[in-house]
Amino acid sequence: MEKVNWGIIGCGDVAEVKSGPAFYKTENSALIAVMRRNGDKARDFATRHGVPYWYNSREQLLNHPGINAIYVATPPSTHLPYALEALEAGKNVYLEKPVAISGKEAAILSKAVEKSGRKLTVAHYRRLLPAFIKVKELLDAGAIGQVRFADIQILQPQKSTLIARSEENWRVNPAVSGGGYFHDLAPHQLDLMCWFFGPPDNASGFSTVQAAEAGNAADDIVNGIISFRSGVQFRGIWTFTIAEQDQKDQCVIYGSKGSIRFSFFGEEVEVKREGKTEVFHFQNPTHVQQPMIEATVNYFLRKGPNPCSAEEGLTVMELMDAFCKK
Repeated sequence: MEKVNWGIIGCGDVAEVKSGPAFYKTENSALIAVMRRNGDKARDFATRHGVPYWYNSREQLLNHPGINAIYVATPPSTHLPYALEALEAGKNVYLEKPVAISGKEAAILSKAVEKSGRKLTVAHYRRLLPAFIKVKELLDAGAIGQVRFADIQILQPQKSTLIARSEENWRVNPAVSGGGYFHDLAPHQLDLMCWFFGPPDNASGFSTVQAAEAGNAADDIVNGIISFRSGVQFRGIWTFTIAEQDQKDQCVIYGSKGSIRFSFFGEEVEVKREGKTEVFHFQNPTHVQQPMIEATVNYFLRKGPNPCSAEEGLTVMELMDAFCKK
């Protein structure tokens, strides 16, 4: 393979700006075809992005002879079956997060990837955004001494601006998303914790529905703790029922000589050490998934390592299951 020729299953909101254009703007990569059940919308996306082919059938997309890789950008309930179909068709896969709706499904996928001989990368793209690369560099350099623990607080009102908008709010339908808004936001955050601190050793948590009167069917508050093999401890809370004035998106990592503070949706990293505060400023790329897609293309072309494996996606799902007692 000298070039990665992509087909997209699910060219909706996420593919419009965050990811889609990166497939044809990345070196040695081309977007050949897109698929959506609504053929008119698939054709519209193809026309606006200069994509040669569009389909309203997965079978047609998977059977396109010029395509050697598939991007699955559908809701989580279809991640496992669609990824399996792509692997069985001999295609490499770039799979949206969360990798599945449960650890059980993620384990099935991980085994299928190994058996297929094909390649799969999970779209935990925040690993390769400049602010989080800086955090990892600081931690690896011992900037705050020995890391002691990390604390995440995602406190949001019911109409959180952190949640991507879609025509149908499938994110609060557990049958489609695996849970509620926690299942939409936490995969990135927990993946970063594993990327920073290494494999987890043990995890537990609690979750429940606090705003049932508002029609919430999915857990809207989740607490979790993790003990990492490296000795780092973690605690996190995600809630989507608080007042707008109290909303927060924050992670603080505490060490023996200082701390690192950042927002998952911001572009600053604050470091406190030796009585001094230093703030680093960053700017995300226009297409925020482009660095991860570039790394994925290199991996598919055997020019680099896998930027996020199915096994790593499985680890994140197992942590989420532990928090939600699945």
